[in-house]
Amino acid sequence: MLSVEPLKAYDDNYIWLVSTNEGSIVVDPGESNKIINLIDKNMINLRGVLITHHHFDHTNGLNDLLDKKKLNIFGPKNNIDGINKIVSHSDKFNLIGIDFEVIEIPGHTIDHIGFYSFNNGNPILFCGDTLFAGGCGRVFEGTYEQMHQALNKLSKLPRNTKIYCGHEYTNNNGNFCLSIDKENSKLKKRTKEVKNKINKNLPTLPVLLSEELETNIFLRCDNSKIKNILNMNNASKLEVFTKLRNLKDQF
Repeated sequence: MLSVEPLKAYDDNYIWLVSTNEGSIVVDPGESNKIINLIDKNMINLRGVLITHHHFDHTNGLNDLLDKKKLNIFGPKNNIDGINKIVSHSDKFNLIGIDFEVIEIPGHTIDHIGFYSFNNGNPILFCGDTLFAGGCGRVFEGTYEQMHQALNKLSKLPRNTKIYCGHEYTNNNGNFCLSIDKENSKLKKRTKEVKNKINKNLPTLPVLLSEELETNIFLRCDNSKIKNILNMNNASKLEVFTKLRNLKDQF
């Protein structure tokens, strides 16, 4: 049986602990203390690590984990210290009984990848800082076009895909979406639910891709109402995305 649990790190990072009856893996270990404690208490049999991109808040715990035990570390080609299984787009591998496929999704960083599993009809995606609940990552190393293409790629996954991203940004992202997409009833309902979870100190993740397609403004760049609000009726989806990302940067 598959379980996915969040381990909080830094101010708003999530490390994902993925477990089956064959062992556990962690996704983007920005810190190592909580993971090592679980290993020491024999609560997990850590078998491997998945890395989505090179930023320190997703990789900083790697060497501590490798000092603890020998592990398979899957990640992108970018001279990340500790990675011993370099993977790229369409590569497939099995870890703790889960079949993963790699999806290249640059934009936030050039090397950014995601890990997707169809998981017997219950698909899951670990997408780091590319697609967030209600938002998307900042464009640091890549281009707006790359980020837009990456989001389009992810939006074509099965609608029941559970999205596990790298940060708890959902409340702020929802407020931004609502500042533009004011009449979206599903978005209004979602922002209230998110605020309730935040007030109870509960994670807002995972989220279904179907919900993102209905409420995440960055996945709705071809929506006529949004284009009209932005006075961009004749603009391309990329132009709308670029405008939205710039507005979010200033939000």
